[in-house]
Amino acid sequence: MIETKRWNLTENGSINLSMLREAADALVAGETIAFPTETVYGLGADATNEAAVSKIFQAKGRPQDNPLIAHVATKEQLLRLVENVPAYVDKLIDTFSPGPITYVLKSNGSCAPNVTAGQSTVGVRIPSHPIAIALLKACNIPIAAPSANLSGKPSPTTADHVWEDLHGKIAGLIDGGATGVGVESTVIDCTQATPVILRPGGITREELEDVVGNVTVDPALEHADPALKPKAPGMKYTHYAPEAPMWLVAGGNEKLQALIDELVDNGKSVAVLANRDSLEKLTVDHKFSLGETLEDTAANLYDGLRYYKKADVDIILCETYPEIGIGQAIMNRLRKAASKYIEE
Repeated sequence: MIETKRWNLTENGSINLSMLREAADALVAGETIAFPTETVYGLGADATNEAAVSKIFQAKGRPQDNPLIAHVATKEQLLRLVENVPAYVDKLIDTFSPGPITYVLKSNGSCAPNVTAGQSTVGVRIPSHPIAIALLKACNIPIAAPSANLSGKPSPTTADHVWEDLHGKIAGLIDGGATGVGVESTVIDCTQATPVILRPGGITREELEDVVGNVTVDPALEHADPALKPKAPGMKYTHYAPEAPMWLVAGGNEKLQALIDELVDNGKSVAVLANRDSLEKLTVDHKFSLGETLEDTAANLYDGLRYYKKADVDIILCETYPEIGIGQAIMNRLRKAASKYIEE
């Protein structure tokens, strides 16, 4: 156990520069610091320092072959970490960064080998959260930062989520309130003539295609090969699982209610994650509303996955969502979180 310091940088509505400097100095000194981004909380360490980065894997219990994303404050800093940049990347950066998008490009070796998991590519992004940007500018180094949770658990969208998972395992936590987007960044492979989505996220395929034309999706999103090294975080291992088993249920409210009734008749305690309209039509003791829109669902998803514990319920049921826009990212996370998928 190590002492985990917790800073509230925006308690008075503005960033406390003294606290920010303390957190930045800890990162420069090789410590791990959790901080908010516009997607989820990240667990940061100096991306150029192999020993510092190793502390991320240790704290999270993360597999060593799962690459990390390097976070930087500006386009210029991003370009200092990579080489062989296709022309379309400029359009993407100018349109979507800072924001929830990660570019996988040929590494020039600036990042430590455990950031890239020994591969020739590196994922880099420019977050838009004001605390993240301020921290990166104060450090003036690239910060490797996966989600600040224990490996496999739902990603953290509040500082309390991080504290629950990593208190005593990391040097510090910056409390910046709840994050915005709720699901992680979109990861795109930019090493080819056409961009390839490796992980759907806050920037949708439709938005990308509006800027650069044709964008493809890596087939490994649907059919992961355990023998392959993951090109991006979240491609190979189980993620986002709640404490209690979760079943993803297609077929609408009638299918959900029938399954609820069957499970309750068999003595099971059941919880349901669904949108507000669906929950109003279901009879069940435990329910968590994910909101009304797909954007609400994305923002509330990980809070919902963390809400119920094994002591509370036996099974969590979750409805499915249309795979349009950010719904692609929602369904990607739900499939990875589910222990069972009941199709129509």
